[in-house]
Amino acid sequence: MSHGFDTRAIHAGQPPEPRTGAVIPPIYQTSTYAQEAVGSPRLGYEYSRSANPTRDALQECLAALEGGARGLAFASGLAASDALLRTVCRPGDHVVIPDDAYGGTYRLFAKVLQRWGLEWSAAPVADPAAVRAAVTPQTKVIWVETPTNPLLGIADLAALAEVAQVAGALLVVDNTFASPYLQQPLALGADVVVHSTTKYLGGHSDVVGGAVVTADAGLGDEVAFHQNAMGAVAGPFDAWLTLRGIKTLGVRMDRHCDNAERIVDFLVEHPKVSNVRYPGLPQHPGHKVAAGQMRRYGGMVSFEVVGGEAAAVQVCERTEVFLLAESLGGVESLIEHPGQMTHASAAGSALEVPGDLVRLSVGIETVDDLVADLDQALR
Repeated sequence: MSHGFDTRAIHAGQPPEPRTGAVIPPIYQTSTYAQEAVGSPRLGYEYSRSANPTRDALQECLAALEGGARGLAFASGLAASDALLRTVCRPGDHVVIPDDAYGGTYRLFAKVLQRWGLEWSAAPVADPAAVRAAVTPQTKVIWVETPTNPLLGIADLAALAEVAQVAGALLVVDNTFASPYLQQPLALGADVVVHSTTKYLGGHSDVVGGAVVTADAGLGDEVAFHQNAMGAVAGPFDAWLTLRGIKTLGVRMDRHCDNAERIVDFLVEHPKVSNVRYPGLPQHPGHKVAAGQMRRYGGMVSFEVVGGEAAAVQVCERTEVFLLAESLGGVESLIEHPGQMTHASAAGSALEVPGDLVRLSVGIETVDDLVADLDQALR
């Protein structure tokens, strides 16, 4: 029987605990497991880096939400990305990344994996022809964010899946900004989805984690080998917190979207705002594509401030309900200056973001309070 998204979020991988009937999966806070005999672990559990029942519950749930064959939970989104890339790539291979990629993703490629021998180039993922032109005979992965961070560009996933297939490369989609509630990349032809589960999946700014979900079970097994061999796994309490957050993902995302749409309407009319970036706006370059592949347009909003970088920084420092902080996707609203915060590692590169840009992670507070807070900060 096929269940709806919210039913899967609450139940997938989480049957009642058989001994007591507890409806919430236990936290198996253990490093090791007693074995029946030498070389005979109970139910395959021997050491929690290799497997842990709480992490297994999260991994099964993640796969169910993304419609994948295998889900794997990591200590952070970057740990998940690193393990995936070192699974599918070798020194001398090439990866195409977004030309406005998340700063941490850029740093991973430019400062870590490039030294390992992995080559990369940046392309505007909203333009399939530009991505195709960036592909080389050594390209093994086309790495996509959609919406992108922080410029909220939109990639046509079905079109890029065709580009990847012709190139013999994997299409990997960072689905953090949309969440599996709003977007299903594997159903659109992607091979792998990655997440920072710190963000919308966890949803409460109290846990750091990452995930890889593969469409192919064999590839999932390969990533699982590297997960164990490299060791950056999600701990049991982190996995439990993420599972708890996932249960309300659908209802939270609806409120995030409601609030973001109201804030966008306010910002578009504000004289101190020169440009608003949000896929739900009809004038957004990726609006038509987003309308075809997303349920709604998300809780992330970016805008440019009249007066340049100094004015943008002042807006970030003046808000009271919006907290000045990095990260996103929690129940509380956050504001940040990408150029000096999340994307500082891209300064001076082709991926540098505009200095007058402000990024909002719109929370689920009373929206009138959020609008009033932005209004006083802009004034």
